Amino acid sequence: MSSSSSTCALCPFRLSERACRKPEGKGPENCPTSRQSSVRASLDEALNDPRIFEFARQASLQESSAYADRDRGYDLVRGIKPRIAETMEFAVRMNFSRLGLVFCMGLHKEAAIVHRILDKHGFEVVSVICKVGRVPKAELELGRKDQVDMQAEMEPMCNPIAQAAIVNQQKTDFNILLGLCVGHDSLFMKQAEAMCTVLAVKDRLLGHNPLAAIYTYDSYSRYLKDPGLLKKDE
Repeated sequence: MSSSSSTCALCPFRLSERACRKPEGKGPENCPTSRQSSVRASLDEALNDPRIFEFARQASLQESSAYADRDRGYDLVRGIKPRIAETMEFAVRMNFSRLGLVFCMGLHKEAAIVHRILDKHGFEVVSVICKVGRVPKAELELGRKDQVDMQAEMEPMCNPIAQAAIVNQQKTDFNILLGLCVGHDSLFMKQAEAMCTVLAVKDRLLGHNPLAAIYTYDSYSRYLKDPGLLKKDE
């Protein structure tokens, strides 16, 4: 890795002492806040777009509204809203009325609940399942050995590109991702025209709570320390 690459996650200074928190703060030599003027330049350029400016402004307002006891100082603030509530509140702030709900087949029950919640609060919902179009995985040059169900004669692929095409065609104001696979979520966000947010991510092993592996890094998930873990498939 280049010595100039940002490594904020490994910053040696306490949060309260960091350059990204206060003008007189500290940072390592590769600190992007104190060493790279291009950071501010790129921000200023983006905020010149009134739509981006308002989106960023409302996102910051949404952030602060999710805490109670803000008048008591940072160490005493507490979260008061689940993400589903924040997602709807933000949509209201932005005057978004037509929401895309793109979801994984494995979370179809959760998607039905989310759809009903959004509908109950006055949003028009366009929901699209991952297997839309029933396109065979064979079109990706994959065989039965590459399928989840190797006994199936045909297995449809996840189709985030079609999911994006559908919400684009139906002109959603804002898209909500629910449990898309790693990589499929990337394709959807790359192809989607409207801004996107994530309500929940896919984790087949941990009940869609990927941070459980991080929290148990020194105990049950210590196998993640094994440098031989990531072996390429034959």
